[in-house]
Amino acid sequence: MRGLPAAVTELRTDEDTRKQVEERLESFRTFKEKEEDEWFSELCFCLLAANAKGATAAKIQEELGKEKLLTLDKEELSQTIRGYGHRFHNTKASYIAGARKHEDLKETITGLAKEDSKKARDWLAKNIKGIGMKEASHYLRNTGHDGVAIIDRHVKALMEEHGHIRSNSKALTPTRYLALEKTFTELARKAGMTVAEFDLYCWRLKAGTVLK
Repeated sequence: MRGLPAAVTELRTDEDTRKQVEERLESFRTFKEKEEDEWFSELCFCLLAANAKGATAAKIQEELGKEKLLTLDKEELSQTIRGYGHRFHNTKASYIAGARKHEDLKETITGLAKEDSKKARDWLAKNIKGIGMKEASHYLRNTGHDGVAIIDRHVKALMEEHGHIRSNSKALTPTRYLALEKTFTELARKAGMTVAEFDLYCWRLKAGTVLK
């Protein structure tokens, strides 16, 4: 074994890192037991995390809480988001308010994902403004669905550094996203891990932390 699978497998021998990853994976697996408002809150996290730091998005999610994410008007949402230095506070507030119309989010996603996680991802990207393939994949992973990869700049950089893909600064079109996802999924298979588990170890390698 070489390349990224080897690096991840070596990292897995670190007890503290392995414990963090296992705890995070367990939180994903048990998410399906949560109520509808929790599913919406997690969608808001993914909306906020796009083009921003995940830690910042998590802080905003925590401050607003489930109720305010569902009820505050756009101006109040924007003010709170802006307080954390988020550049796109007005846009994000509009996305969150617009997503509220999908009242049966948990049922919709769970039903689609039973057949194929990619179908659930396609639905999210098509119906939730502000959600693309990466953000939809992130949401599905966080709500306990495997089989889709979060192809972000950290993952791309790691695959480039280990020689699995060529360096390419072009826009990440849906076609290219799927091609990179296929490569990432194969790397996870070689490491003997699910895509979700492999992704968390990759994040630890590149960013030095295990985030949701």
